[in-house]
Amino acid sequence: HPTPGVTPNESLSPPMRTHALTIFLLLCAAGCTGKVRVTRSMQPTSQPTSQPTAEKTMDDGAPSNHPAAKSDSGARITRSDAEWQRLLTPEQYRVLRQQGTERAFTGEFWNNHADGTYLCAGCGEELFRSAAKFDSGTGWPSFTAPAEKGAVETEVDDTHGMVRTEVHCRRCGGHLGHRFPDGPAPTGQRYCINSASLRFRAATGGHGKEAPRDQDKKAP
Repeated sequence: HPTPGVTPNESLSPPMRTHALTIFLLLCAAGCTGKVRVTRSMQPTSQPTSQPTAEKTMDDGAPSNHPAAKSDSGARITRSDAEWQRLLTPEQYRVLRQQGTERAFTGEFWNNHADGTYLCAGCGEELFRSAAKFDSGTGWPSFTAPAEKGAVETEVDDTHGMVRTEVHCRRCGGHLGHRFPDGPAPTGQRYCINSASLRFRAATGGHGKEAPRDQDKKAP
């Protein structure tokens, strides 16, 4: 319906009449309120278009600050002492969490010659491979190097009246053994590790050959 006071002017020239008619139709479309709604095409093009960034999530939808997001492979693990006692056997707990040492020639893997990978018994981190294992004659599993750089960490151990290099799992901090500078080539290092701190994942088929014996009898 026509808006009061707004009518096409018959005396206007054709261009002006067209312009007036356009204004008339716009006012009608606005519901005769005298206000014209600005459409998207009429808005300034300089308006910011950025939107807030959503919080990153894991594949399962858990936010990055959710506890589940911190348990992915490779992330450091922190558990209470009670949790470790519940998850580990008494011997594993004594070695891994109390820096204990198993008796020589009693562990499960000191004489293991199979191909495979040695994992941390506390968290499953890959620590050593059979290709780096050699028979040191000490009664403990011995390796020339970790499976990957950074898989284990070391610190000075000055207990029992000795100064040694203690080796622990980078991921969960579990005690593994000690490192000595008397190993065979190519590294010259001997990682003397407790069987109780390890789990073994066998390779598919075949058996490995360990390096020649090293008669050093130092404990891990």
